Amino acid sequence: MRRRLATVEAGLDGRSWLATAVVVVIAAVLRFANLSHPPGKIFDEVYYARDGWGLIDKAVEWNYTNNAPSYVVHPPLGKWLIGFGEWAFGYSDAEHGISVPGHLFTTAPEFGWRFSAALLGTVSVLLMVRIGRRMFRSTVLGCAAGLLLAVDGFHLVLSRTALLDIFLLFFVLAAFGALVLDRDATRRRWARALESGLDPTARGRAGRPPGGWRNWPWWRLATGVLLGCAFGVKWSALFFVPVFALLMFLWDVGARRSAGVPRPWRDTLLDGVPWMVLAGLLMAVTYVTTWSGWLFSQEGYYRLAERYPDAGLSDAPIVGPLWNLIQYHQAALGFHGQLDDPHKYQSWPWQWLLLGRPVAFHWTGEGPCGAATCAEEVLLLGTPLLWWSFLPALVALVWLGLARRDWRAGALLLAVAAGLLPWFWFALDGRTMFSFYAAPALPFLVLAVVYVLGAIASPAGPSGTLAVTGADEEASRDRRLVGGVIAGAYVALVVLCFAYFYPIFVGWTLPYDEWSARMWLGGRWI
Repeated sequence: MRRRLATVEAGLDGRSWLATAVVVVIAAVLRFANLSHPPGKIFDEVYYARDGWGLIDKAVEWNYTNNAPSYVVHPPLGKWLIGFGEWAFGYSDAEHGISVPGHLFTTAPEFGWRFSAALLGTVSVLLMVRIGRRMFRSTVLGCAAGLLLAVDGFHLVLSRTALLDIFLLFFVLAAFGALVLDRDATRRRWARALESGLDPTARGRAGRPPGGWRNWPWWRLATGVLLGCAFGVKWSALFFVPVFALLMFLWDVGARRSAGVPRPWRDTLLDGVPWMVLAGLLMAVTYVTTWSGWLFSQEGYYRLAERYPDAGLSDAPIVGPLWNLIQYHQAALGFHGQLDDPHKYQSWPWQWLLLGRPVAFHWTGEGPCGAATCAEEVLLLGTPLLWWSFLPALVALVWLGLARRDWRAGALLLAVAAGLLPWFWFALDGRTMFSFYAAPALPFLVLAVVYVLGAIASPAGPSGTLAVTGADEEASRDRRLVGGVIAGAYVALVVLCFAYFYPIFVGWTLPYDEWSARMWLGGRWI
């Protein structure tokens, strides 16, 4: 029973943290090196960098051309994060005559509006290592997961650009990490209670672990807060809410069943669901809190009824701002429902994992490159060898998950489904979509690849829980050696592939022929 309830205890494991630090330093160097290049606002930075400064300057997104509040259709948290970088390191907008020094120190303005994306992109690699280590019970596999995310071109480009999607990815991944920690904390509570003599077959409180605030499911509540933050970046975070709630419930049932509780489903409904509801309330409160600038000022779009007399708004105390916020959401939802204008870089969900239509954030033919014609590009393209491994890995994950009845496989498949499948539904209506909508699914796709690498490297699978003895032990060592070589070679090839495409991830000026040689799918990547 103790084995069934076992978890990873790694809080003070110095060697694992040293290995984690090495991977995180690699990620940080890749993301912060020459962050202010390309100069100026690229792709949708033209919106989000200005919205971020508007939030710092006026607490709401602001149209400096018309000197009026901007009508925006995404929640403000991601833009607040962009704005904090501008506050810290300075902001400049020549078109609107704005030049403000930083409060920490002043750098190139591009560094300011890209800083938060680079920071949270780096921290997401840290989360990836620790989540992978906890799930797979292997520092090597955890570091492999972090390194693969660090050298993915898609993640790198989003980490070096002031768009919202890297923040969405970060908060979804952090919420999943909190959920995994909640699973482990729940199982530890049951294990300690059983060691103290608890009879799980007893009725009522006598058959459950002791209560008290110290034993509250704090990580479950943290999951709700982090999902609220993700929702405060983009509404598509909502796709993960039912999946994470289902995982909470099923993992609670699993812990009780492992502990020997005779009616785990019923007891989870009685004891676990109220905490899930509280986590949901915290998610809602956190989301509304991200709108504090809009709620506590009077400048925001749709904020005051007197400025929008035909919008059905209210200026009543307390209730009025909340009602107006609902009306604003309805208007924004209507915009999203009618978003079907064609775009050069739009793509469909079934193209995303195949890299069927990446997005060019920046391109110019100017600049010295030692050749007659040059090319400089920032292309939102996943590292091809890694991304073209995702679909085979998902197929293998289904097979291994069913064969081993492994909770890890089920969790990763559900998270990938939450990040991708809803967009197939929207595709039926012809909605305009882009490949960066897949961003929150990326960490789970990488974890799926690492799960398969772990299965190749070990006959016990990623968790390493199956013991082998006798003659089988030597065969097991041989398989681990061969499997480890295969897994290590794969990671090395991904790193080399990343290095080859690195110039078009960060905007190096190349001879045109060298740039063209990297367009492996021809016109689909141009």
